[in-house]
Amino acid sequence: MINSYSFGQMGINGRTYASDLIIYPDGHVEDHWWREEGHALCEGDITYLIAAAPECIIVGTGAYGLLEAEPELVNLLADRQIELHILPTGDAMNLYNKLHKTQKVGACFHLTC
Repeated sequence: MINSYSFGQMGINGRTYASDLIIYPDGHVEDHWWREEGHALCEGDITYLIAAAPECIIVGTGAYGLLEAEPELVNLLADRQIELHILPTGDAMNLYNKLHKTQKVGACFHLTC
C-alpha cells in the first residue's frame, strides 16, 4: 500500500522513496527507475513489469503529468489485454491503493514533474 505522495517522494509500507519507481504485482518495489527517453514511457522501460503479467498497469505521470506513454506501448498492452490507467501521480496513487486489493496490479510512478 502506498502511504503518501508529495513532489519527489513516495511512502510505501513505511519506507520513503525519493526516486521514480515501479511496484510489481507481488508488491516488490524497484526504485531508481529510469526511462530510455526521459518523459516518454516505452515498452523497454517496463519490460519486467509486463512480464509479471499484471491485470492492469497504473502509470503515475508526475505532479504535472509530463510523463507520456508511447502509442506503441498503449497498443501492446491492449493486445495483451492488460488494462492501462494513465494519471497524474497523486491520482494514480489513489487508484493503486483501491485496485491492488482486488486485482493483480503493477504500477510505475514518476515522482517529480
